[in-house]
Amino acid sequence: MSYVYKIVASPVGKLKLVARGASLVAILWENDRPGRVKLGEMHEADDDPVLVETARQLAEYFAGTRTRFEVATEFIGTEFQKKVWNALLTIPFGETRSYRDIAVQIGDVNATRAVGAANGRNPISIIAPCHRVIGASGDLTGFAGGIQTKATLIALESGAVQPLLI
Repeated sequence: MSYVYKIVASPVGKLKLVARGASLVAILWENDRPGRVKLGEMHEADDDPVLVETARQLAEYFAGTRTRFEVATEFIGTEFQKKVWNALLTIPFGETRSYRDIAVQIGDVNATRAVGAANGRNPISIIAPCHRVIGASGDLTGFAGGIQTKATLIALESGAVQPLLI
């Protein structure tokens, strides 16, 4: 099954939404590192229903009217990565967790660095909220979309900034 994509404007830059079949498989950043998310060949499909719905829900999120996404997703990665990415889905809107918290949640307290590496390869940014994962000290650490974007998303969710309009 092939991948399809749609480029959408957002308050944090252009996002490349990628689907396969009836599932969203990636949200990639405008300046994403090549190879961070490994996907196969893809072609543009602006009218793909999964991509259209994802774009709609993202617009609502940035406008401050959506706190939970309802898009079918499929994580493509190792079993460990999938475990980490699924743990991200449990972090409530407006809250943060440390990498250690995620390691404990998935049952391996010694996997903090591995959790960080998996978090950095999260293919479905924003919806699988890797931006909500911070350092143990409370510092914002690495983020594929950039630290400023991470800060913006956290501020949006905490109500510290007004909704972001496209």
